[in-house]
Order: sequence, then structure tokens, then C-alpha cells
Amino acid sequence: MSLLMILQLLVVLGALWVGSRYGSLALGAISGIGLAILVFGFNLKPGTPPTDVIYIIIAAVTCAGVMQASGGMDWLIQMAERLLRKHPDRITFLAPLSTFFLTVLVGTGHVVYTLMPIICDIALKKGIRPERPCGVASVASQVGITCSPIAAAVVAFVTISNANGFDITIPQVLMVSIPACLCGLMAAAAASYHRGLDLDKDPQFQARLKDPLQYEYIYGDSATTLDKKIPQSARNAVFIFLGALAVIVLFAAVPSLLPSWDGQTLKMNIVIQIVMIMAAALMIIFCKAEPKKAVAGPVWQSGMVAVVAIYGIAWLADTYFENYMPEMKAMMADIVARYPWSIAIVFFMVSVLINSQGAVVVSMLPLAYSLGIPGDVLLGVFPSVYGYFFIPNYPSDIATVNFDRSGTTVIGKYLLNHSFMMPGLISVITATIVAYVLSTVLF
Repeated sequence: MSLLMILQLLVVLGALWVGSRYGSLALGAISGIGLAILVFGFNLKPGTPPTDVIYIIIAAVTCAGVMQASGGMDWLIQMAERLLRKHPDRITFLAPLSTFFLTVLVGTGHVVYTLMPIICDIALKKGIRPERPCGVASVASQVGITCSPIAAAVVAFVTISNANGFDITIPQVLMVSIPACLCGLMAAAAASYHRGLDLDKDPQFQARLKDPLQYEYIYGDSATTLDKKIPQSARNAVFIFLGALAVIVLFAAVPSLLPSWDGQTLKMNIVIQIVMIMAAALMIIFCKAEPKKAVAGPVWQSGMVAVVAIYGIAWLADTYFENYMPEMKAMMADIVARYPWSIAIVFFMVSVLINSQGAVVVSMLPLAYSLGIPGDVLLGVFPSVYGYFFIPNYPSDIATVNFDRSGTTVIGKYLLNHSFMMPGLISVITATIVAYVLSTVLF
């Protein structure tokens, strides 16, 4: 690796580091500074922005945002709350399952903010240390991204894999990622079941209860959505959304149903965009979903932030790697030839930096294929693209800490000793091992 190559790599890493300090939208925007330095300062040829993935995110987020505006998301949260309150003693296992499947359905982990205070409330009322379900539930809300048929990470994996000769469909990816990630989450939940001291034996918690104001703050309020009346139009919006997902999965599973022209079959990235936009339109027309509410809602806004982040990060990474592909192959060829699974470590480390599973796939998967790593191996290490729990600066983790009125879910004095580290590591490591085995057997 030449000095110039190292210097340019430092520009890339520096842009990602500075962007991660500001968070969200800034991550993609500040990547643009790094891109400008590489192109105008070092005369590197600019790479290709990931437009296909971006269009899919826009379509999917628009559909999910419209469903939220119709009240459909409230109905999903309400059904999850009923399940949790019916079995409060099992909340450490049911909470991550609830947040996981919400993300699988909607394609973004930002839908759990309404559910997280309810999880904390149920745990407190049952006398369960809230850190136990909250830590693993926050992790589960992000793990679900690699298991959602409309998530950018899944669609990008399929699109890039097909372009590199590994013919795989969205249902085939989900056949590996869903059972693998569920195994990982249940292992993390089992490890969290007796985590920390019980509330009645925790001296810090008991000391806080002696203060009447703290006692009122902890036990005086109750978070719930069960008192909210859900109109039929909101339920209809959910049915339309689920129907759209079913259509996408059907077309992906049976490509012969797709139209073709001059021997070219309609690509799945276009199918997803058409179906999602159509579903959003149907919800607006028939389910009283107001477009203004959709644009103002957290699902749509967080999705648009993800678009900018992936746009900047992936373009920056592609520019660097495309200009140094021969050098990259020479450096990593021996390692990946002997230990192809080691690319999982690279995926994880990049995710720690850039806080986006979709961006990791878009920026790193083409490099992995160019190094000669087989598609079945890359599918097997797919769960490793989630590593941004490692440094607890992601919005869902920070929000979870704030929602836990007991104070047991924490960031930690030394930053890395936080409530999400243990469940995150157990979940990702277990899921990656299981996915690797499943992919090897199936493909």
C-alpha cells in the first residue's frame, strides 16, 4: 500500500468519522467533502452513486410513511402491546420478537419508538429489570433490517449479487437471514434473562425510590396505546401494505410471472418501486392517509435521511475502491482465499463507522465479489453488516436509554460498557454462524 493510497484512505475514514459525530443527515453530506477531496484534490475518477438502491428506499419509505399517516402503524403497535401485556413475565423474549417483526414488516428500525416506552413500563410493573428486555429489543429493531423484503440492505444484496453472477432472490435471502437472526436474538434474550440485579436487590435503584419525586417519575406514569381508537381505514392501510409485500415476494419467488421485452425480464428493483408507489397511492385514495402527515412522520423523515447517508457514503467508498481495486485484490487475496468468512469482520467494522446496513452492503459487497469471495459465503456473513450498536450513538439506542425510567439501561461510564454491547455481540455472532451454515447447506 503506497503512501498516497494510505493518505486517501485517511480522507475516507476521516469523512466518515466526522460525519458520525454529527449523525444522521450529516453522515452523507460530510462524505461529500471527502468525495470532493478525492476527485478534485487527488484527481481520482468518481465512482457510481447507488441510484437503484436509493430509488427503492424512496419508494418503500414513502409507502411506509403513508401507512403511518393513515394510522396503520398505531394498529401494529397496539397489537404488539396486547401481546406483551398478556405475557409480561416473558417480556425479555417477546419484546425483541415484537420489535424485530415490526422492522421486518416496515423495512426500518425507526418504528419502535412508540413501542419502547411500553416495554419499559411493562417490565417495571412486573418488577423485571428493564435493561433486560430493552437492551435486546433495541438490538432486535435493527437486526430486522437484514430480514425485511423492502429494506435497502436486502434489496441491495440481491441486486449486487445478481450483477456479479450469484443468482439469488429476495425470498432465498430471507430463508437464510430470518431463521439465523431469530436464533441470534433468542440467544441474546436468553443471555439477558437474568442480566444484572433484580430491581428489589439493586441498591442504586432502591436508593432512588426513597426520593418521592423519583418514585413518582418511575411508577407514576403508564405508557400505553390501548386507549387509542383505531379506525377501519387504518386497518385497511395495513392490509394494503401487507398485500404489497406479498406481491413483491411472489414476483421474486416466481420470476416467470414478470413481464419481459426483447428477452429482458423486468428487474426486481423496478418491481419493488412500482408496487410500493402504487400501494402508497391506494392508501391515500382509500384509507384517508394525508400526504402532509406522511412527510412529517418519523418513518418518512428517517428514510430520507438514510437516502442521503447511503448516497454520500456509498459514492465516497466506491470512488476509493474502484480506483484501487488491483491493489485491494493483491493485499486481500491470500486472506480471503484461505478464510473467506473473514470478510464478516470487515463488514462489521465498516458498520461500526457508518451506522447503516444498507450503506455497508452497497459500498463493500462489490469489493467482496471482486476479491473472488463466493456468493454463498457472502450470504452466510450477511448478518455481520450490523455493528453500529458497538458505539452507542444510534438514535434507537439513545432513545431506549431515555425511555427507561428505572435508569438500568445505560450508556456506561467508559462508553463501550453499555447495555447494548452484550446482546448485540451475541446476536450478531450467533446469527452469522447460523447463516453461514444455512447458506452452505442451501446454496
